[in-house]
Amino acid sequence: MVSEYTTIKDDKSNELVEKKSRFIAYIRAVYSEEEALDFIEKIKKKHYDARHNCHGYVVVAEPELRRFSDDGEPSGTAGKSILEALDGAGLSNVCIVVTRYFGGTLLGTGGLTRAYRDAAKLAIEECEYLKKQLVRRIDITASYNDYGKIKYFFEDKGIKTANEEYSDNVSFSVNAPVSDAEMYAKKLVDLTAAKALIKVEDDSFWEEKY
Repeated sequence: MVSEYTTIKDDKSNELVEKKSRFIAYIRAVYSEEEALDFIEKIKKKHYDARHNCHGYVVVAEPELRRFSDDGEPSGTAGKSILEALDGAGLSNVCIVVTRYFGGTLLGTGGLTRAYRDAAKLAIEECEYLKKQLVRRIDITASYNDYGKIKYFFEDKGIKTANEEYSDNVSFSVNAPVSDAEMYAKKLVDLTAAKALIKVEDDSFWEEKY
C-alpha cells in the first residue's frame, strides 16, 4: 500500500492562449476514480460548446490508477501530456481537465503536445500542495510528569503531540509512522513504568501543507 503521496488543497484553473486557441485547464484533488469521472463530466457540461475536453488523472489505489483521454485530438498529444505534467510535479490523487477552443490555426502534433502540457502546468502552479503520509495514531493518557517525558521522546524524533486535554492527567495523541507505531507503544510502556494508558488506533492519512 502507498505510504505517502502529494496532492493539492483546492480547485484551481488557468488559461493558455496559443495561436488564438484557448486551453483552459482545471485541476482538482480526487480520491477515487468516481470522483475523477464526476469532475470530468462537470467540466464537459460547463464547456459543452468546446471542441475538446481532454483529461488525465492519477488515483492512489492498488494498483495505481492512471487514466487519460485525448477526446478527439491526435493520439498522444493531449491526455498523455497532462499526465506528464502531473508526474513532473509529483502529484497523485489529482485530475486535470484541459478544455480547448480552436482558434483557427492548426498547431501540429508538437504544438498541441506542448500546449496541453503547458496549460496543465499553469493550473498546477496555482496550487497549494498537501503531503499525505500514512500514519498510525497513538492515544495516550499520562501523568503530568510522564507527559513531559513522552513529549520529549517524540519531539526528539520529529513527531509533535496533538489534541492535548488537561485534567488530573494529560490526554493527547501522536501520529507515528506505521512501521514504528508498535515499537513506540512498547517504548512508552517502559518509559512510564506501564502507568500510562496507551491505545493504538487504525491507520489513516495525515496531511501537511507546503
